[in-house]
Amino acid sequence: MGSAEHPLYFMDSIQPLPPHQPFQLLVDVWRTASGSLPLSEMLPRLAGLLARVLPAEYVAVRHLDSAARRLETISVSPLRPCALPALARDPLSDADYHAFAEWCRSGNATLLSNGAAPQRVRGIAFPGVRADADVLIAPLRADDTALGVFVIVARARGRMGDPHVALADELIAPLSAAIENDIRLREFSRMREALEADKRALLQRLQRQELADTIVGRESGLQGVMDRVDQVAPTDTPVLLLGETGTGKEVLARAIHAKSRRAGGPILRVNCGALSPGLIDSELFGHEKGSFTGAAALRKGWFERADGGTLFLDEIAELPADAQVRLLRILQDGTFERVGGQRSHSVDVRVVAATHRNLREMVARGTFREDLWYRIGVFPIELPPLRARREDIPALAAHFALRAGMRLGGAPIALGPDDVDLLVSYSWPGNVRELAAVIERAAILGDGRQLRLAAALGGGAANGAGGSPVRQTGVGKASAREVDPASVVTLDEAMRQHIERALRATGGRIEGPRGAAALLQINPHTLRARMRKLRIDWGAFRPQSDNFGGDPHWE
Repeated sequence: MGSAEHPLYFMDSIQPLPPHQPFQLLVDVWRTASGSLPLSEMLPRLAGLLARVLPAEYVAVRHLDSAARRLETISVSPLRPCALPALARDPLSDADYHAFAEWCRSGNATLLSNGAAPQRVRGIAFPGVRADADVLIAPLRADDTALGVFVIVARARGRMGDPHVALADELIAPLSAAIENDIRLREFSRMREALEADKRALLQRLQRQELADTIVGRESGLQGVMDRVDQVAPTDTPVLLLGETGTGKEVLARAIHAKSRRAGGPILRVNCGALSPGLIDSELFGHEKGSFTGAAALRKGWFERADGGTLFLDEIAELPADAQVRLLRILQDGTFERVGGQRSHSVDVRVVAATHRNLREMVARGTFREDLWYRIGVFPIELPPLRARREDIPALAAHFALRAGMRLGGAPIALGPDDVDLLVSYSWPGNVRELAAVIERAAILGDGRQLRLAAALGGGAANGAGGSPVRQTGVGKASAREVDPASVVTLDEAMRQHIERALRATGGRIEGPRGAAALLQINPHTLRARMRKLRIDWGAFRPQSDNFGGDPHWE
């Protein structure tokens, strides 16, 4: 490892580093890799160290997902200013997977340009790099388990040689420890989310009667829907809820559960569109300890945790074809196997599915299985959009205004006649969810004491189905202005932009008096949860430096 045997050079300089530098570098690398940060946050710090000695533009860490049979780029970080490749997931054939796993377990660091790596490995380790680039790869492993690969990319041939290969060999151990830690962190995060889901299910069980009683419109616009709910709820028949986004499909699913013989059991919601393709089986059916890399403990899936109750499969149309096959089996005979398990398990679960898409058309196109459609579509219930039941808008608005007033100002807020006219004149493309958001926004703009609906709607009511112009609400008398509907972004996008501005202003810091949470005046845990939901990478807002001063509030 000493510099006499493996001299390390700066970029194009012929001057070797001082003898103590390689040792100190590896000490710093071990210290960085042994921390508790996920790889997406650790790699930029490591890149700051390696930029001193590697004549390359960027480094990347790729994880070999044994369960999904794919290579996934976890993190990419620049050593100096350059364009970075996108994070990629590359599926592997069985032959490619076994060849790459064998190389990870027994191979050494190598330059792809010198032909030392097996041909199959050279083709799949880091595809898409220009042919004239220098690419150095180092296998990552733990005992006899293949974990992935560390990749170093230089834009031109001849920039890297034997000294850099020797350095990469020294990096295998600390980076293998770092990726092991990252896998554990992700598994613990999934387990924590599962526990939080169970906690929410318990709270929802306590509140199920209250939820059932707060369905506004049961005697008017939703009367036909509630009649069908009353018919099907006492049975165990699967129910398919159809309707536009925001019409209240989850509320209806909970009403079906509350009126069923399973009301004493759990009701769990799974957003099928949010499940990672490689983890669908683990999420739905669970996995055995050690069944794949990162499976640190036995984990029960959603079906097993919903045993004796109801499982609400939201956005079921988003399930990939292979997951549809396995879902069909458990719907047919109630049995499943955990990932990595050899024994069948039985569950007693009532399935309520929902989608805003046209499943008949998807079946005709071959993107949704016909047999699964027949299985879940035994008793379909279609929820009308809010514009089709305008008679319910005043009662819904009053309900949301009451809750917003009590939460924000400690007293209910009443709607005036002008408020009702304004709300009824709007087309509500986001349905009940949009109405709730607008009332909340109007209450915030009114300091929790009044509703500023014209400002909250942003002129959108001018294009409503009723064609009525935006009027003053009589509360605050805000004057209406012409607003281009195309300029109004969704609430999620507005929140994303606002959080990103705060992160940019604080250099990616979340906690502490100088963090984004303090700037936004919300709890740091709440901010992290919203960032995960909006898929905001706070690491992208941090300075590209390895000197972070040990600030405990940086995360």
